[in-house]
Amino acid sequence: MRISMRSKWTKPNKLAWVVAVSTATTALAGDLSDPHLDTLPRTQAEIARIRNVTAPAVDFTQAEVFEEKPAGAATVRVRSNADAFSQPSGNMEFERELDFKLGNGLFKKLWVSSPSSTLASDGLGPLYNARSCQRCHIKDGRGHPPNGPDDSSVSMFLRVSVPGGEAITEIKDYLATQTEPTYGGQLQDFSLPGHAAEYRLDIQYEEIAVTLGDGETVSLRQPTYRALDLGYGPMQADAMLSPRVAPQMIGLGLLEAIPAADILKGADPNDEDGDGISGRANIVWSREFDKPMLGRFGLKAGSPTVNDQSSAAFNGDIGISTPLYPLAWGDCTEAQEDCQAAPHGDGDSRGQEVDAVGMQLVTFYSRNLAVPARRDVEDPEVLQGKQIFYQTGCISCHTPKFVTHRLVDQLEQSFQLIWPYSDMLLHDMGEGLADNRPEARATGREWRTPPLWGIGLTEQVSGHTQFLHDGRARSLLEAVLWHGGEAADQRDAVVNMSNADRTALFRFLESL
Repeated sequence: MRISMRSKWTKPNKLAWVVAVSTATTALAGDLSDPHLDTLPRTQAEIARIRNVTAPAVDFTQAEVFEEKPAGAATVRVRSNADAFSQPSGNMEFERELDFKLGNGLFKKLWVSSPSSTLASDGLGPLYNARSCQRCHIKDGRGHPPNGPDDSSVSMFLRVSVPGGEAITEIKDYLATQTEPTYGGQLQDFSLPGHAAEYRLDIQYEEIAVTLGDGETVSLRQPTYRALDLGYGPMQADAMLSPRVAPQMIGLGLLEAIPAADILKGADPNDEDGDGISGRANIVWSREFDKPMLGRFGLKAGSPTVNDQSSAAFNGDIGISTPLYPLAWGDCTEAQEDCQAAPHGDGDSRGQEVDAVGMQLVTFYSRNLAVPARRDVEDPEVLQGKQIFYQTGCISCHTPKFVTHRLVDQLEQSFQLIWPYSDMLLHDMGEGLADNRPEARATGREWRTPPLWGIGLTEQVSGHTQFLHDGRARSLLEAVLWHGGEAADQRDAVVNMSNADRTALFRFLESL
């Protein structure tokens, strides 16, 4: 249950809200179990312990127990170089490290076009955004928009869809869209010889001045995106474009192991508690399990599992077929006949260009990219910043703690106290951040709360400090100042707080 630092409940209103949320959560949880996990039930004693250990902090004079280990036993020590996000789970058994390294090899693999003598590496494209997973998630970290016209946009692309299509009747409030008839579900800016790339990404920024309460001025970049040099004719007039920068990869298996019911407890879609925060679950259709599931991954929580997210990325980003996405030409449409008719790499013993075994290895690798330990958890300024983070109401969306399922076959993720600082839910972030493109139940103004763990290591790993779904924010302060909608009160509080408090707040964020 969300705790609001600004709550002014009366007992009857609070009770009504608890009953309403509990009823809605029970109904959703009944339909949204965790079929992707082999779990053991929690005992009543464990439920009580979990409730106690995940309660919001009330003492800010010292760090909480285990706070320096954001991934529980899976936490790893902090490296001082760009490999800080590329370590296996700290509690991984030695025998399983080989699978991690094999998955890493597939994650880094540079794919080539078909036909090729390297049969295990052919099948690229013909249209694609990158030749490997690592090219987008550089050092398993965060991508960035191109820094000028001469820079590559390899870690950023535009999703595209058009209104219409069939609704999924099993999912309430599903917002039906369909792929753009000519260009598919995303725009690819690279292509094999003999094929035209789909487009060239153009970004123009307008600087907008924001004055803080103490008189300091901060400049925000307002981006405008255009798809230029379209290779296959015009797009449909009502096409909806959404910019996406590759997110960091750490802690995915732990996020996947949070019980769906625990995430749904934080949902308050009708703002029954009156705190202005209306977290909603994105419910998506699982190809793997052929049923609705809780969306967890992607900037709008459009994928239910690590396997699904990874398989979709192979298909859309690289043009590689997998068991869940078996079309060998990737995202190419019927209007792109030459792309569909080109040689592909799925005609050999693999079946798909990445077969089931390959996907298991990539999924294992992605699940087990470890979260580094916190820094400076006992520093007085960091503790002050943590208190400000709580008192400002940031934890209304950035939920500090969860405990993962007890798992039979994923020991690295089993029954860990984790600190992702995300409720994994959708929130209306205001018109300033709106992409105006729905995804499943997510509206054009909604985004999933991004986990904050590791955010203070972004510059060390990725070589930049560019944040938000499209990298427009050049600092954490700019990222906060873009918050609107449900987070407008928190943004305004940051604008108006003293310089010392604001400095402490960002010291805390940088310690994560």
